[in-house]
Amino acid sequence: MSEGCSGNCSSCSENCEKKDMRLPENKYSTVKKVIGVVSGKGGVGKSLVTSLLAVAAQSAGKQTAILDADVTGPSIPKAFGLHGRAEGSDDGIFPMQTKTGIRVMSVNLLLEKEDAPVIWRGPVISGMINQFWQDVIWGDVDYMFVDMPPGTGDVPLTVFQGLPVDGIVIVTTPQDLVTLIVKKAYNMAKMMNIPVLGLVENMSYFECPDCGKQYAIFGESKIDEVAKELDVPVLARLPIDPKTAALVDKGAVELADTDKFNRVIANL
Repeated sequence: MSEGCSGNCSSCSENCEKKDMRLPENKYSTVKKVIGVVSGKGGVGKSLVTSLLAVAAQSAGKQTAILDADVTGPSIPKAFGLHGRAEGSDDGIFPMQTKTGIRVMSVNLLLEKEDAPVIWRGPVISGMINQFWQDVIWGDVDYMFVDMPPGTGDVPLTVFQGLPVDGIVIVTTPQDLVTLIVKKAYNMAKMMNIPVLGLVENMSYFECPDCGKQYAIFGESKIDEVAKELDVPVLARLPIDPKTAALVDKGAVELADTDKFNRVIANL
């Protein structure tokens, strides 16, 4: 297998035997399902969607974990109000736990200062993701959500090849770039033989608190047309919600409304 292998054997000219590149998990970990949360661009709310999915799953009685793979821009600890440094033993690193028991590992939980920049090249970042999977003592986990950075670069490739990903959720917004954004993530997943579970449209609309009328602040939604073209379901449309934004800023995302994700969790 060549060093630049994408995992897509259907378009490969190399005459090689297909190899399972998935990494073994920590011996004290049993993760039943791994769900990636991805997007073709930044600023669409992947971390918010990851957090809300995890909160909904935990509320449904599932032991949930978040692997924060956005190494250079981690925001999961902030959303859950997690501070300080994770501890470990000779057997591995212990994830931090949120107030409701969600297990979290992020590079921000390993740094001396939360605001210290992570100035690493791709191979080092990929190595950190692998360590999060192999060296963290996750314990028994029903659902692990992987919050990935935007794009289709080193980290998504590392996650798709090295972790037993059961499927991905693609996050987008109702803008003209939506088709391009979704298709990039969709096509990468298909090349890597990763199922696309569905689409989540964030910032879909703003609902006036006085009259209840909905306003399409970022333009009319195109998510239904894209979902039909790609033959994947629309899992949820999330409004612009100042209350949720305030809870994230306070590190209290576990108090946010997750009703829109309850059905999603039930069908995972």
